[in-house]
Amino acid sequence: MKIKAIAFNTFKEALRDRVLYLILFFAAVCIIFSRLLALLTVGDPVKIIMDVGLASLSFFGALMAILMGAGLVFKEIDKKTIYTTLSKPIHRYQFLLGKFFGLVLTLFIMLLLMSLIFLVLIYFHTFKIEWEILIAILFIFLELCLITSVAMLFSCFSTPILSSLFTLSFYIIGHSVWGLEEILIQKIKPGIGKILVQIIYHILPDLENFNFKTEIVHHLSIPSTIFLYSTLYAIFYTLFILVLAMLVFRKRDFI
Repeated sequence: MKIKAIAFNTFKEALRDRVLYLILFFAAVCIIFSRLLALLTVGDPVKIIMDVGLASLSFFGALMAILMGAGLVFKEIDKKTIYTTLSKPIHRYQFLLGKFFGLVLTLFIMLLLMSLIFLVLIYFHTFKIEWEILIAILFIFLELCLITSVAMLFSCFSTPILSSLFTLSFYIIGHSVWGLEEILIQKIKPGIGKILVQIIYHILPDLENFNFKTEIVHHLSIPSTIFLYSTLYAIFYTLFILVLAMLVFRKRDFI
């Protein structure tokens, strides 16, 4: 009940943030703009709309998670409201989990709104519901949950600007780490250097595990084991980051 109360309070506060609606507006513009882009580009217009639409959902959803999550804990510390909260019979892990679930709920609502605009646009072109798109949207949401946990971790010990930069770096690295194996690991000669690169490769997040845009757009078959692996990867990596956030937050001296 304590986590639930904090979560709903965080959700209400997030809905009052104008930045959230500004990002939602630009996301809607990009999704609608994909129709114009499809008319001006040679190729299947539906595939172009799906490609641009899913990319917009992923990018603007991540932007929401970064900007909102970066100040999630810092705002409470800066406004001194955390002293009142922690003086009550509330554990610090309950406070963090409440904040996390509150922002995740906000992102779910925003992603749902963006997805509705996207699906309606697709429906006007195909006159049918592309159910496969929901799979891609589901894994975009799992990615946003992971990004939220990372943003909250940095927010526990850093300012919103630095937390945003750190989380943005996490996002960029997460979508680029696949090249580490193809470009570096295969070309580096066996030795300590290659072992270190392999260790770094396995530690760094691989956000491409949640990217099914190409498969969905081109109607490629995806093994069910890939879905299971990506889901478990999201759950365990998010839990790992949340545990780190709790350990860092536990060491902060507020009272």
